[in-house]
Amino acid sequence: MTTSWTGPADVKFAGTMMNEPLLLKSIAERAEQMYGDQRVVGYTDRGPVETSCAALVSRVRRLASALVRSGVEVGDRIATFAWNTLEHLELCLAVPSVGAVLTPLNVRLHADALRYIIDHAGVTVVVADHALADRLPPLPDRTRLVLIGPADDEPGALDYEQLIADGDPGFDFPRIPEESASTLCYTGGTTGPPKGVAYTHRSTVLHTLLECLPDYYAISEADVTVPYVPIFHANAWGIPYASLMVGARLVLPGRPSGPEAMVRLLAEQRATFSAGVPTIWHDVGELPALPDLSALRMVVVGGAPLSERFLKRFDALGVPVVQGFGMTEANPLVAIGSVPARSTAEGHDRMRVRLSQGRPLPFVDVRVDESAGELQMRGATVTARYYGQSGRDPGKFTDDGWMRTGDVAEIAADGVVRIVDRTKDMIKSGGEWIPSVELADAIEHHPAVAEAVVVAVGDERWGERPAAFVVLRPGAALTADALRAHLAERVAKWWIPEAIHFADHIPRTSLGKLDKRAVRVLVDGLVPSGTDTEEERTRP
Repeated sequence: MTTSWTGPADVKFAGTMMNEPLLLKSIAERAEQMYGDQRVVGYTDRGPVETSCAALVSRVRRLASALVRSGVEVGDRIATFAWNTLEHLELCLAVPSVGAVLTPLNVRLHADALRYIIDHAGVTVVVADHALADRLPPLPDRTRLVLIGPADDEPGALDYEQLIADGDPGFDFPRIPEESASTLCYTGGTTGPPKGVAYTHRSTVLHTLLECLPDYYAISEADVTVPYVPIFHANAWGIPYASLMVGARLVLPGRPSGPEAMVRLLAEQRATFSAGVPTIWHDVGELPALPDLSALRMVVVGGAPLSERFLKRFDALGVPVVQGFGMTEANPLVAIGSVPARSTAEGHDRMRVRLSQGRPLPFVDVRVDESAGELQMRGATVTARYYGQSGRDPGKFTDDGWMRTGDVAEIAADGVVRIVDRTKDMIKSGGEWIPSVELADAIEHHPAVAEAVVVAVGDERWGERPAAFVVLRPGAALTADALRAHLAERVAKWWIPEAIHFADHIPRTSLGKLDKRAVRVLVDGLVPSGTDTEEERTRP
């Protein structure tokens, strides 16, 4: 039982430490002072561009002063619309450092979703890459547009480089309360409109410190980091801030590229750390050969559960992949599936630990609700409510202040969290539960299968039955009956789906996650393949 202090705030023996606020400006100032000659690299269509931390922060100071001079005030929401570029990094530092709120927009979203976020957040300035500007919806009258790149062909738009040129390189960042919002990130909106989560300076700085701990990202001055996860996806999981804080060489990959270009960049830069969603790494794993990636010490893959086959494929390639677990509401890292140092697990048991979500970060508490088996969390880096809501959403937060994750999970005695499924994705068939994630993982163990997703479909007799969407590997052939025979050796008989649909691809969200809502819509319009099991499905 948790108790709360109910006595007076001014206790008899108070601490004597300075009450210095935890602010993102401190990361910029530290990079400038201690790692001024460290290189920062940004890839463009013309190739890599290098600068130093000192030069970077000088531009950040200029940009910050220009924003203030142009009328930006504390609390104003400034949206960004760009890939992982040097300019986007400058904005990640300058905007929060003047007390404004960085609001990264997902460049893959439909114009309607972008319009919703801009309106909901009350954005007053949008800073967009010129090459992406045509994806933006018409902006409200209150919202100014700043373009990175040529601005002459956009009436009324301000020129990003001109702002910096007119700025003050000696600008002093203001001292603001650490509870001020630094970033307003929006969820993917797979279950309704996107929801805003306002990170504070305090939570973001704490998150940056925690993810650098040895048992998590362990980023240090010796590292070369390459975040393939976009900045618009929860601050690129905090990797840019962490890299600058400890003096690592940060490499921003720019516009997304194919798997060949990805691994070529990693090899050229002798990258030691990288991160991204499973989709892009799946494509890397399909390459016939890789360049020398021996410098890599960790690749964090997060956004969807990883399969045993996925991990074994990268083990064979010599690429050290670990599973990352987080959510926008948690700033975002919660845990990574690395094997604890004192673990004695071997073989299958060790793989099971690697497939888990791992131990949560310090100062993040987790519990499993006994009635539904749902994982819940609270902590210094976990949101207490969504932006724009006057109170807690009871569907997302408990009465005693815990956040509902929507995940069905188990917590081992040593604190390792293992997610079994999403609460909405558990399939209740004949009164018994079928975890869709475990069933999909069993399907992906078949050598002909590239990836699979399992969802529930209504059934008059059983209430719900599993339906599988399956993508085959290039050149592979498989029948539904052959896949069922494979499953019969791995799962309970009543788990085996009658409906197995072979597809060229599985729908994904704008963040690269499997879009189960879209899959359910597709499944509803299909005839179960169990009525025609002899047709062999072949992928060219």
